[in-house]
Amino acid sequence: MSGLQQTLTLAWRSLVQVRRNPWELGDYSIQPILFLVLFLYVFGGAIAGSPDDYLAFVLPGVIVMNMLFVTVYVGHGLNTDLTKGVFDRFRALPIPRWAPLAGRILADVVKQALCIALLLVVGYLLGFRLATSVVHLLGMILLVLVFAVAFSWVMVLVGVMARDPEHVQLFGFTALFPVTFVSSAFVPVETMPEWLQGFVYANPVSLLADAARALMNGGPAAAPASWSLLWALGIALVFAPLSVYALNRRLARG
Repeated sequence: MSGLQQTLTLAWRSLVQVRRNPWELGDYSIQPILFLVLFLYVFGGAIAGSPDDYLAFVLPGVIVMNMLFVTVYVGHGLNTDLTKGVFDRFRALPIPRWAPLAGRILADVVKQALCIALLLVVGYLLGFRLATSVVHLLGMILLVLVFAVAFSWVMVLVGVMARDPEHVQLFGFTALFPVTFVSSAFVPVETMPEWLQGFVYANPVSLLADAARALMNGGPAAAPASWSLLWALGIALVFAPLSVYALNRRLARG
């Protein structure tokens, strides 16, 4: 029970730190709104005929994209703590060794939920209306958050292995941009070249975007949601042990 309380305390510490980093705060609030508005009014007419018709398609995609980008700050914050010796001070405290890591991931889940809520509110103001039910909407949010927790382990590994926080951001965003944009998050797969469609269909970003879209707009959601959960499980099973191993090695080296 004390471990859980300490995890919550460290999660709160990570949340409070956002106030001291205006760039991170902007990524959580201003950036997703800018992406949504730009995609909607720049590409909406070309892709769907009008921004109003494109909104229902692009909003779930922006939610998924923003979720992936926000996970970069898990690795960024972890690397900052490691390079500044904060983790060494944590080791001297009577807390479980997993508590600092769990606290940072828990804080990321809270940030992710706030970002999703913000995008939904902005989407509503722009004209989006839920075509399913509140239960489906909550299912979409839960699915995205589960995937966010799993993918956070990828960024934990990056945060442990990177030399400094700047390299975490450089590698994270460089790797995420092609995976995110070569997907069905923003355009229908059928509009892409045939040689690219196979990768796009198998891309977990496409599966998650399709599941979120179906849960918000209606349509078959079971298959893409199931595949998204399988991808999340696979990512967590691979990267969680690697991250813990790499963290223990780094801490052992001092």
